[in-house]
Amino acid sequence: MPDVDEHRLVLEARKGSQEAFRCLVERHMRRAYALAFRFVNDHHDAEEIAQEAFVRAFESLDGFRAEAEFGTWLYRIITNLSLNRLKDGKRRRERSVDMNFAATVPDETVFQASHNDDVRMHIERALHELPTLQRAVVILRHLHGLSTREVSVILHCTEGTVKTHLFRGMEKMRLKLNFLREEV
Repeated sequence: MPDVDEHRLVLEARKGSQEAFRCLVERHMRRAYALAFRFVNDHHDAEEIAQEAFVRAFESLDGFRAEAEFGTWLYRIITNLSLNRLKDGKRRRERSVDMNFAATVPDETVFQASHNDDVRMHIERALHELPTLQRAVVILRHLHGLSTREVSVILHCTEGTVKTHLFRGMEKMRLKLNFLREEV
């Protein structure tokens, strides 16, 4: 059941209240960015996608039927924009590494941070090697904590399809990341 307060904000935003829509944006901005980033793995692209999603949500607010929560509807928009960005081949950009970080912390902390970054890099690489639908399901279900039902609404498929892609995606990630267990 949609949040009553959020439902009120949506109704007010439909009537033209910029303050109400600003509140909706503030509620969902961090998760919107995080979701986009999980798909595209690029900060700049994730910011652009999140902003574009809010613009599209604002422009389409009259079409929002409120059968699901505003967040679920917004995450569907973000997912579509992210998948389109990936299809367009704009996903990969070179990321700069701040080398000054190593000079500001003790060597042991640098080693631990680099080890954690290395593990995170392997996980992100394995995630991005998954087929698109499996990646989307894993991101939405496990990394963003959405229910199987919410994921099925966002991706316009059955809960059974979500479970199948989740199982297959997690299995592929386990196989790709099995070497990390051996290191530990």
